[in-house]
Amino acid sequence: MHIELHASGEDRRVAALAAAAIGLTLAEAAIPLPIPGVKPGLANIVTLVVLYRYGWRTAAWVAGLRIVAGALALGQFLTPAFVLSLSGGVASLLLLAAAIRLPARWFGPVGLSLLAAFAHVGTQLWVVNAWLLPGASILGLMPLFLTAAWITGLVNGYAAVHLLNPQESKS
Repeated sequence: MHIELHASGEDRRVAALAAAAIGLTLAEAAIPLPIPGVKPGLANIVTLVVLYRYGWRTAAWVAGLRIVAGALALGQFLTPAFVLSLSGGVASLLLLAAAIRLPARWFGPVGLSLLAAFAHVGTQLWVVNAWLLPGASILGLMPLFLTAAWITGLVNGYAAVHLLNPQESKS
C-alpha cells in the first residue's frame, strides 16, 4: 500500500512558521532561568506575527504544533509541564481570537501580547492551584508571575511590532 500526501503552500507556510516557533522554544529551554516557571515566551512573537499576517486559524495551528512538538523534543509530552503549556496556550489563543477584533488603535500587537501573556500566566496558575497543588495558596506568587507576564508581554509585543513593520520601528 502506497500513500501519497500532497502539501499545499499553506501547509508549507504553517510548517515553516511552526519550525521557527519550535526553534525558539528549544533555544529558550537552554536559557537558565532565575525563577522556575518564568520564561520569556519568545515563540509567542511568532504567534503574534502569524496572527496579524495570516489570521487566527493559522496562528492556532502554529501555536498548537509548537506546543506539542516542543514538548516531544524536550521530553515533556503529557507531563505537568506540557499540561501547563497547553492550557496557557489554549487560553491565550482563545483570548486572541476575541481581542483581534478590538479597536487596533488601543489593542495593537503590544496590547494583544500583554493580554495573551496575562491569560497564559493566569490559566497556568489556575491549573497549578486546581490540579497540581490543590489547597496550597499560590496567591503570594501572583505579583511575581504577573510582573513577569507584563515584562515578557511588552518585550514580545514590541518585537512583533518590529517584525510586522520594520520601517516604522526604526523611526
